[in-house]
Amino acid sequence: MSVSPTMAQLVGPLRKELADSLFSCRVLVVGAGGIGCELLKNLVLTGFKNIEVIDLDTIDVSNLNRQFLFQKKHVGKSKAQVAKESVLRFCPSANITAYHDSIMNPDYNVEFFRNFQLVMNALDNRAARNHVNRMCLAADIPLIESGTAGYLGQVTVIKKGQTECYECQPKPTQKTFPGCTIRNTPSEPIHCIVWAKYLFNQLFGEEDADQEVSPDTADPEAAWNPADAAARATASDQDGDIKRVSTKEWARSTGYDPVKLFNKLFKDDIMYLLTMDKLWKKRKAPLPLDWTEIQQIESSQEEACGTGLKDQQVLGVQGYTQLFRRSVETLRSQLIEKGEGAELVWDKDDPPAMDFVTAAANLRMNVFSMNMKSRFDVKSMAGNIIPAIATTNAVIAGLIVLEALKILNSDFDQCRTVSLRCYSFDTLKPELHRVLSNLTHLCICFSHLV
Repeated sequence: MSVSPTMAQLVGPLRKELADSLFSCRVLVVGAGGIGCELLKNLVLTGFKNIEVIDLDTIDVSNLNRQFLFQKKHVGKSKAQVAKESVLRFCPSANITAYHDSIMNPDYNVEFFRNFQLVMNALDNRAARNHVNRMCLAADIPLIESGTAGYLGQVTVIKKGQTECYECQPKPTQKTFPGCTIRNTPSEPIHCIVWAKYLFNQLFGEEDADQEVSPDTADPEAAWNPADAAARATASDQDGDIKRVSTKEWARSTGYDPVKLFNKLFKDDIMYLLTMDKLWKKRKAPLPLDWTEIQQIESSQEEACGTGLKDQQVLGVQGYTQLFRRSVETLRSQLIEKGEGAELVWDKDDPPAMDFVTAAANLRMNVFSMNMKSRFDVKSMAGNIIPAIATTNAVIAGLIVLEALKILNSDFDQCRTVSLRCYSFDTLKPELHRVLSNLTHLCICFSHLV
């Protein structure tokens, strides 16, 4: 069989000892989401055979635009299990074990981590990163840490006694928030403001499954017991193709009735959250609002707080209820004027849109016992949310594998902390351009060999 020059150049430098180690070493991948899907694919196509993957989450519609191992039929099922099944189609001979569980479960102790030669993080939260970092240090197992934020990303190798650990340097305050925090357990005004912006898009703008505002029934904290998580995973096998009515479809069916919208968002959804009792063992429970009861509040009890410009005043619950009603009616009229299938775009300088977000955010703040904010404060805090970018995940996953090859080759002095910044592909540093191209060819070559 003739071998193309590209294949010879790429497979040749992979020494036999290193190639053999790929087949024998055991690797743990923590996380099967955006980075995890790309990473698992890269691992099997590079020659890794013994892989264990763990993830607590189930697949949501919002994952499908970037987590390519999942399809619509998989919605509601375990990410780890479906990722395993999908990756085995690339390499049926691989030995992959999937855990639908939290890596912070006590079962995954130091002895568990000592079963591996290498651990790779593909996580999206700091608490789990801290935990894995500590386990790897205690077990003296190399860890490859990674993360992405929009077009930015980073990969770093952590080895006890040779490199800094994940917690050696203080981390900046996170500017993005987990979906379950936004939807279930907001603790700061910014959480409510983000939720209100999501709500605007879901009702009047371009729908995005990543911006769902209804209670998150898959919140890991609400089902901490591993038995509960397993039961949910089993049940999800039966409801993967259930048709759910979107927030926008429901709102349209009501004619964008402000009262019905209000009672669903600030009464019915909150009462549903209260049934998730595990969330409120260490938190103050939210207090639902009722439209009829609020209308009975006398206007004299609803004086605005603050002095100066109108935008700097903080209204009472009744004031924000009326602002919610007026803004919904105005935005509904704008949609009607634009015609069937029209969408609005949120703009902080558009008065009705800003009124809606101000009212919705403050009503949610009241529900969760926070001090409400003025329109001026809400406007200044309403920034853009960093999106998840598929190409960034792919680049970072490729770099993880390249660092893994260095570790298995005992070239720790060659390991680097790599940061991906927002460059166009043509302006990438030459060495990064070369690395990514080589990895792509390497995976293609192995896909032909397996």
